Amino acid sequence: MDWDGWTRLAWEARERAHAPYSKFKVGAVVVGPGDRVFGGCNVENLSYGLTMCAERVAIGSAVAAGVSEIRAVVVVAETEAPISPCGACRQVLAEFGDPEILLVGRHGSERFTLGELLPRASTGILDRL
Repeated sequence: MDWDGWTRLAWEARERAHAPYSKFKVGAVVVGPGDRVFGGCNVENLSYGLTMCAERVAIGSAVAAGVSEIRAVVVVAETEAPISPCGACRQVLAEFGDPEILLVGRHGSERFTLGELLPRASTGILDRL
C-alpha cells in the first residue's frame, strides 16, 4: 500500500477543489484493484445541498472507469485533526467493499476500515454480511 503516494495525490486533488462559499477544500483518492488511483475534490454549489464531497467525486470517477471494488481511500484537509467522511460518503463507499481509509490533517493521520466507521452498512438493507 502506497499511503504516502496516495496522500500526495489527495493533496494535489484538494488544490483543485471548488469551494467558493465555505473556503474549506477537501481532497480524496480512492484506490481500486491493481492500485488504480482516482482523485476527487469537493465541488460546492450555491444550493448547498447539491455540493459534492471529495470522496464521492473520486468514487464516481472510479466507477466511470469501470472499477467495482475500492481497496483504499485517503481523505485530506487543512485541519488540526483529520476529518472523516460524512455519513453519505460512508454509505456510498460501502457499495464497493470495506476499504482501508486514511484520514489526514495538518498534524497527523488516522487509519480505519470502513467497517469501523460504518458498522453493519449493508446488513439488513441488502441482506449481506
